[in-house]
Amino acid sequence: MLGAFTKVNAAQLPADSLLQSRVTEGDFLDCYRAKCALPARVAADEVTRFPDWAQVLVALRNKLVAPLGLKGASDVEDAHAGVDHVGIFPIEAQTDQEVIAGFNDHHLDFRVSIYSTGEHIYLSTWVHRHNLTGRLYLATIMPFHVLIIRDALRRVAG
Repeated sequence: MLGAFTKVNAAQLPADSLLQSRVTEGDFLDCYRAKCALPARVAADEVTRFPDWAQVLVALRNKLVAPLGLKGASDVEDAHAGVDHVGIFPIEAQTDQEVIAGFNDHHLDFRVSIYSTGEHIYLSTWVHRHNLTGRLYLATIMPFHVLIIRDALRRVAG
């Protein structure tokens, strides 16, 4: 219940985040933060442990995009077998302060950063869209993305 009252704020991607090197003009980038003292990896494991309602949305997404040739969870896991994961996302980089996870697809490249200062957790999403499908996809999922991200931060902070 306490998590429902946790304050989640829009924030700037930390200047020393490994995600900074990916950001180019025209890319999508958002960042939210909440007060939380968890280490980055512990927070990353929790952030990617989707609640039931979010799992339903992801399963629906996978069914809807399969005919378009976009990757689903099993495709990502198969393509990155043997790589450490947080949830379904393969880890690209990990330090004591930050975990970067995500993958590339035909329509867009996606990474999420879970960054810990020891006082706050920053949850950032970077997307580089390759084509019209990527732009339409991002526009379609954006309301759900914001709900899932804000809920994830409330859960790690609560």
